[in-house]
Amino acid sequence: MTSAAFHTPTDRVPLGIAMMIGFCAIAPLIDVAAKLSSQHVTITQVTFFRLVFQALLMAPVVLILRQSLAIRGRVLWLQVLRSVMLIGSTYAFVGAVQVMPLADALAIVFVEPFILLALGYLLFGDQVGPRRIIASVVGFMGALLVIQPNFAAFGAVALYPLATAVFFAFYMLLTRRVSREVVPEAMQFHTAWMGTALMLPVLAIGHGFGVEMFTLSNPEPVVWAQLFGVGLAATVSHMAITYALRFAPSATLAPLHYLEIVNAVLFGFLFFGDWPNLLSWLGIGVIVASGLYVIARERALARKVPPPAHP
Repeated sequence: MTSAAFHTPTDRVPLGIAMMIGFCAIAPLIDVAAKLSSQHVTITQVTFFRLVFQALLMAPVVLILRQSLAIRGRVLWLQVLRSVMLIGSTYAFVGAVQVMPLADALAIVFVEPFILLALGYLLFGDQVGPRRIIASVVGFMGALLVIQPNFAAFGAVALYPLATAVFFAFYMLLTRRVSREVVPEAMQFHTAWMGTALMLPVLAIGHGFGVEMFTLSNPEPVVWAQLFGVGLAATVSHMAITYALRFAPSATLAPLHYLEIVNAVLFGFLFFGDWPNLLSWLGIGVIVASGLYVIARERALARKVPPPAHP
């Protein structure tokens, strides 16, 4: 795919913003459905059927758009690794929201941009100035403020969102690399079916040996509806953010991402009666403020980069 495919006309930016707001409204529903269903089936089953339903939903999209599914060589293995990262991030987050308030778990996951900064420096030698380093440290301190009361209440489960953030940071790095050669819809389909294929033998062996965490069950229809809701919300929200990034620059959309926390607080209260305590609110505020500062610094530095010279 050429760079022209990602050209962003100015008059489409409002559409991109609308798609991003839609993502922030839909994405917390993944967590709601996952929390509801994980009360009746294993975390592994929730993770597995999230991938199964995503694959089933994306297959007709890819067929209708007549996209090539060819993938080979290094990109194939990067795509497999991307699926592994998605499995890890999903499993850890479902394990967290099974017991934690949605907003608290999601707020901790929002340290992911700071982890991306660190990975960019360690893996690619990206320059990271002292102000962004300080903002990242402050952001992690905010995460600790959210973790502390949850750790006291739920134990080590309060650390699961940190694992999600690490897995998702690697997932994003792999996405950026794979997206150079695979269109977004096909990439989502590959991620889902490969993740399903990777989990099947693990589930089969675990189920055969009676390992409880790998046991699959046939729950009530309402639970199947919740499992389908996980896959549906994940598919729709991920496609919304994909198209948002086609229509508007990432620098414009990034600050809007924090609306997801607002919706997580709202849904957590409406569905489960959860409301963050004062310490969690303080931590959420610190994480958001630090993240917005990092975004502002990225935009400022981007403006300083001189445009490429034309021959």
